[in-house]
Amino acid sequence: MTMSHGAVEVERVFIGAGCNRVVNNVSWGACNLVAFGAQNAVAIFCPKTAQILTTLPGHQAAVNCTHWLPSTKFAFKAKHLEKHYLLSGDAIGAIILWELSIPDKKWRYALQVPQPHKKGVTCITGIMISQTDVVFASTSSDGTVNVWELILPSSSGGDCKLSRLESLFVGPKAMVALSLAELPGSSGHLVLAMGGLDNKIHIYCGERTGKFLRACELKGHTDWIRSVDFSLPICINGETNNLLLVSSSQDRGIRIWKMSLRDSLANSKRKEEISLASYIEGPIFVSGSFSYQISLESLLIGHEDWVYSVEWQPPLSSSIGRIECHQPESILSASMDKTMMIWQPERTTGIWMNVVTVGELSHCALGFYGGHWSPNGDAILANGYGGSFHLWRNVGVDVDNWQPQKVPSGHFAEVTDIAWARSGEYLLSVSHDQTTRIFAPWLNEPHLKNGDTWHEIARPQVHGHDINCVTIIQGKGNHRFVSGAEEKVARVFEVPLSFLKTLNHSSASFRKSTFPEDLQANVQILGANMSALGLSQKPIYVKATYETPDRPANEGLDTLETIPDAVPVELTEPPIEEQLAWHTLWPESHKLYGHGNELFSLCCDHEQKLVASSCKAQSASVAEIWLWQVGTWKAVGRLQSHSLTVTQMEFSHDDNFLLSVSRDRVDKTSYQLVTRQEAHKRIIWTCSWNPFGHEFATGSRDKTVKIWAIENGSSVKQLMTLPLFSSSVTALSWVGLDRSSSNGLLAVGMENGLIELWRISVHRTEDGSIAVPGVAASLATRFDPFVCHVSAVHRLAWRNSEKSPDSRTIEFASCGADHTVRVYEVNLS
Repeated sequence: MTMSHGAVEVERVFIGAGCNRVVNNVSWGACNLVAFGAQNAVAIFCPKTAQILTTLPGHQAAVNCTHWLPSTKFAFKAKHLEKHYLLSGDAIGAIILWELSIPDKKWRYALQVPQPHKKGVTCITGIMISQTDVVFASTSSDGTVNVWELILPSSSGGDCKLSRLESLFVGPKAMVALSLAELPGSSGHLVLAMGGLDNKIHIYCGERTGKFLRACELKGHTDWIRSVDFSLPICINGETNNLLLVSSSQDRGIRIWKMSLRDSLANSKRKEEISLASYIEGPIFVSGSFSYQISLESLLIGHEDWVYSVEWQPPLSSSIGRIECHQPESILSASMDKTMMIWQPERTTGIWMNVVTVGELSHCALGFYGGHWSPNGDAILANGYGGSFHLWRNVGVDVDNWQPQKVPSGHFAEVTDIAWARSGEYLLSVSHDQTTRIFAPWLNEPHLKNGDTWHEIARPQVHGHDINCVTIIQGKGNHRFVSGAEEKVARVFEVPLSFLKTLNHSSASFRKSTFPEDLQANVQILGANMSALGLSQKPIYVKATYETPDRPANEGLDTLETIPDAVPVELTEPPIEEQLAWHTLWPESHKLYGHGNELFSLCCDHEQKLVASSCKAQSASVAEIWLWQVGTWKAVGRLQSHSLTVTQMEFSHDDNFLLSVSRDRVDKTSYQLVTRQEAHKRIIWTCSWNPFGHEFATGSRDKTVKIWAIENGSSVKQLMTLPLFSSSVTALSWVGLDRSSSNGLLAVGMENGLIELWRISVHRTEDGSIAVPGVAASLATRFDPFVCHVSAVHRLAWRNSEKSPDSRTIEFASCGADHTVRVYEVNLS
């Protein structure tokens, strides 16, 4: 997506985001795109490129569930559709309908469903009656199930029409799983299955015009029901008079139920003699002029933990009268035991067997919240406890061969800070999901426009604390970073050799000069292992076998303390989740003790001499800024002047000044205090220096950005205040464009997620002092909300690039409370 405003164009390059950790959150559509909730946004990703394409803003709370119209179940009806629709429900009961125009790949907010649920939506399901007629149902923890009819526009530009067919109150034990189907043989009659906290499956029948009546209950599961899914009509002996319903539960079992027209039962005696299931008489119900019998067809046992989802393989296209499809007898299940299984009946006996098992057979976290088929049944996708995706594709020709594939990844809690590597080779981010992640452009994807796609290539730190801040050590030498979390200690991490080698496979634009061989030669650490009992990441040395008679080989690597060993290796293609979680750790080299509360902000000077740190504070003594000497990591200074938490710090371009801003609404520039300035009426969240001078900007909760200058090295003068912004200003980053004219761009991020770019020109006299008027500012561009964050922007950072000085493109990154990391390209004409 590109936006232009005057002479500045902005293009979205990358979005990294994790998946909300709830059941029913992910949906794979007939358009072959996957939708999922990432905090308050609905994120859309393309399985083919493993890239998140966009995020849809509109929800005021975390997105719990998504459902495509048409879903993969109706992909056979969707071949020529120009518009696809998506339903999303959130934690406060709102449901939004989105429209995707396939030809121009444009998204539109179509409507919000009226009369929202009073509590969080837990499941949405829908069926296509025709290309313009959809029936969908939603359930919520408020104990209601609503059924709606949606008439889609037949011509472009038309509006969607929505009417409520039914609202069912199901009592205090909420339903958490739904599935809808058309009843066989009975045109116009629908069946709704729901399952939930009372361990039963409830069957309701209704006409197309509404009024759903309770038909029967199916008992058998002994714990909460987490998923139900109707097949399309199954063809037996040339008749499509049977529907199959599959259900899964926290009792670890999966049950298949057969719903048959009663008339058809008498005509299939031979089948009944074979099937043991047919001896189990099931309930009978009437809908319209037809009666149906439900019997238990099969019980599938194989998972070792809760089975969170079951889904029929999407039908294959063929034209059998009204049905137009053939329903494969194949079911995908996903469980908290970290596996997905495909179940199919044996040809001879008809007994359902587990024919494929895939999963993360590692020791990492909990298992899968859901499993989903691709539209043509050749790929399966799971979303896991760590906000992660796991995709397998069947690459076999004559025999099944399921292989893991690349997927998008990212944080699953708010992203608190980001920092670019010294030369911009990669972007480092930290989050309250207790991880540090590295994202980088990866070459060798020739089918893409510019050859580069971004991927997560390492997870240097996996930690027991929410991480608040990070800084990468600038200057020459190997890569190091310092992170601060909700503990009183800052931790220093050193680059391992496996990462340096992996980075060589990343974007070619940085390959030529970044890692000379002699730089790698002095890196003796290959990677790191996580200690099982502590939080330290211990080094794995390149030459780990120092075995001598008096020194065993495993000295220093306490085998009882380390979880199964990490295997750090040079990666030649972007890693999958299992590799990221354990095999890309960086070793921790130092801990910096001194602060009295949890760390809040960090910054490093440009000469690789000092790191400054601050912590949460309610008093002047605790609000001290500590200065640490890079290398020795000794505390070399303590600056006391603020009385509350220092929210951000930044060294000036020449390292002569350290600027700090605070909750006490004061900004200061000092090593020894130069000045103390009452700058804003509300908390100051952010600050940024002009890269070409001693001017700086501050942003505050009072919705203002102010530009200041240091005069005579000792006093601060306010140059201007930008026009009032629409929301609190939470992030600023100033980049220089033209040193001779002191032109620059100031990126402004706000609490509502929006981002603006402002052109800033500083006018100087011949002796270098500020002229009158001192500074000019104009709006360069406002970002389209569809490329912005949907919650507060926490940090903005321009990419340090070795591109030629006359290059008219520059990149910058942002991170926010919506769990996303984003990279934009700014084109200056």
